[in-house]
Amino acid sequence: MKIFFKCVSVIIFLVIVMFCFCSKHNPQVLIKTGLGDITVEIYVKDAPITAANFLKYVNEDRFQGATFYRVVRMDNQPDNDVKIEVIQGGLEEDDHPLMLPSIEHETTKETGILHKDGVISMARLEPGTASSEIFICIGHQPELDFGGKRNPDGQGFAAFGKVINGMDVVRKIQTQPDEGQMLKQEIDIKGIFLMQ
Repeated sequence: MKIFFKCVSVIIFLVIVMFCFCSKHNPQVLIKTGLGDITVEIYVKDAPITAANFLKYVNEDRFQGATFYRVVRMDNQPDNDVKIEVIQGGLEEDDHPLMLPSIEHETTKETGILHKDGVISMARLEPGTASSEIFICIGHQPELDFGGKRNPDGQGFAAFGKVINGMDVVRKIQTQPDEGQMLKQEIDIKGIFLMQ
């Protein structure tokens, strides 16, 4: 019985991904937070691996209990020579039961999706370790692109979409009180839903 449900789940996921790839329009997702809604367009054709990973989390409801938990501003990164501005969220735990295996790293050199204002991207440690953690750029962040200096390996981060509505919510999250970049009160992600 478990195998049957697993097969059905995989088939449904593949149908959704195929629909997204065949559609003229990129899919959009709605991220509902405790401070308001954020609508993100997902670039499935430009970043197929990263976009498919994110959409699998969405379609399988794997972001249960997710939060925005980290904010990076100019005033809270004194030890970094290369400064950025982002908010970060996801499941937060390294061994969360809903976490999927890590994915192959898609650089901005490959996808052409640069870390501009509102771009959503995958957080990672080493290349190929991204899984469930995402961040949204506030302002242009070229040091997060391939060849950028924020990460010493120069591979940058895997961008896969852009906020098309709700940047006011993103900025509001970024201004919340933090301690060492970690929010004193995490912002609940109440759900992430495919809109089309």
